[in-house]
This record gives sequence, structure tokens and C-alpha cells, in this order.
Amino acid sequence: MLVTMKEILKDAKEKKYAVGAFNVPNLESIQAVISAAEELGVPVIIQHAEVHENLITMQEIGPIMLDYAKRASVPVCVHLDHGASFDLCVQAIRLGFTSVMYDASAKSYEENFEETKEMVKIAHAAGVSVEAELGHIFTSAVGGGEGRGAVGADDFESLEDCYTDPDTAKAFVEGTDVDALAISFGTTHGVYLTEPKLDLNRITEIKNKIDIPFVMHGGSGVSDEDFKTSIQNGITKINYYTYSAMAGGNKVREFINAAGDEKVFFHDIIAAGKEAMKENVKAAMKVFASSILD
Repeated sequence: MLVTMKEILKDAKEKKYAVGAFNVPNLESIQAVISAAEELGVPVIIQHAEVHENLITMQEIGPIMLDYAKRASVPVCVHLDHGASFDLCVQAIRLGFTSVMYDASAKSYEENFEETKEMVKIAHAAGVSVEAELGHIFTSAVGGGEGRGAVGADDFESLEDCYTDPDTAKAFVEGTDVDALAISFGTTHGVYLTEPKLDLNRITEIKNKIDIPFVMHGGSGVSDEDFKTSIQNGITKINYYTYSAMAGGNKVREFINAAGDEKVFFHDIIAAGKEAMKENVKAAMKVFASSILD
């Protein structure tokens, strides 16, 4: 069933679990994610990232995402991820997406605040939820498919310059009326080149200032223990893509190598990759929703 992000995260916040948010740049990704959620009986968010417009446009993939969401046996939110332009966010709303992320985090605080506030007015008038971002999520040079280029700790004078400030978050949320806030506490888009050093207490510090659903970007590669601590501290939406896409790619390579000189059919390659993605996504969902699955 198709629901808004606000609805889906309200239950997660109350029951102390996180909803997985998965980018789905093709039909097989949609099928893998929805199938995993239905098998476990957990809600899910499927996302189209603006950066994936070069793979498939929202106009092409959006109606398919919405169709699968409406027919699913679990609550599904259809979300625009990292929408950096007003135009694409408005297009998503008109297409029927139930949530958009307006990402002006690369701009000045003042621009981020004013532009996000305007987007919230537009989206809420249509019954659509809004996510925003405050702080800077690091982006790996490898597989950082959601970010705006490789951004690391060395790009800042100190970690305080990129981590989300609790007082600033309070002012931002109260002034913009966003439904969820993506916060920075050390996670990275793409493949982790070193073990992440997360400031998990920062989530609690922000939650003590403003009690709304918080979002973890760069969820792939984080340890199960850190996921669970993050959720207990206030994270209710976790973006996850890179490692599931790698799982599908690795399975395809394995399948082709195993075939040797035998004939290989494209539909068999797709099926193998899709199954691997589903199992990877399912494993992540079990961690995110452990409090309601145990």
C-alpha cells in the first residue's frame, strides 16, 4: 500500500526501529526490495535519486515504483532522494511520489533554510512529506552514487564543521517544518575505504533538542551494532544502496564465470543478480527492524 514518509516514520519512531530506504534505478531493484519487505512483513521506502537520472529518468521509473507500491502487501513510501532542484521535486509531487528530499545542504545555511521552507509549503499543500539535510555526509570516491562528488573529512578544518550542530538543527526544523532530517555524524556515501568513526552520541544530542524522525545517509557498510545504537538514539530512516548493488553485481560476475564456455542468457543473469540484491536487502532490513521482528 502506498503511504507517506510521515506515516511510515511515525510508527518507526514510536516502536524504535528504522525503515530501510533503498534506491531502485531499475525494475529488478524494485522487485528485489518489495519482495524482501513483503517476506519479512516490514514497511519500506523505495527511492529514485536525482543522480540516477542518467541511468533512468524519474518519468520512466516513477510510475513503475508507484504501481509496485500500491500493490504491495506492506506500507511503501515512494520517495525522491537528494532532489537538488525545485523542478524535479515538483515533478515528483505531480507524478504521485508521497515524499521528496529537497537537498540544499551544499548551499549556505540561509539558502538551505529558505529554500527548504518554500519546498515544505509546496509539498505539504499536496499532502507530500519532506526530508531535508543539515551538515555534510562524506562521499567516497568509490561508488558514492548519491553524493555530489567525493567529499571527505580532509575537506573541512575539523569534524565539527561538517557534523550537524544540535542547536542549528532545532532552529532549522522549527523554522522549516520538515518531516524528517538527514543528519551528519560520520557516515559515508559509497564504499567504506576505512572503518567508519561515528559520533553516535550526536544523534542523542540532536534528539534532545528536537524530537522528529532522523535519517542516516550512507548506511551501507555500517556495523550491525552501530546500526542498532543509531536507531536507539533516534534514527528512523536508513538509506542503503551501494552494498546491495555490489551484491547483485558480484553475483552476476560469479554466474558468468561459473558458466564457462556454456551459453549465457541475459534473463538468467538478471534473475541471479536480483536474487542476490534481495537477500542483501533482506539482511539489512532484519537489522533495521530487529525490535519488531525479534
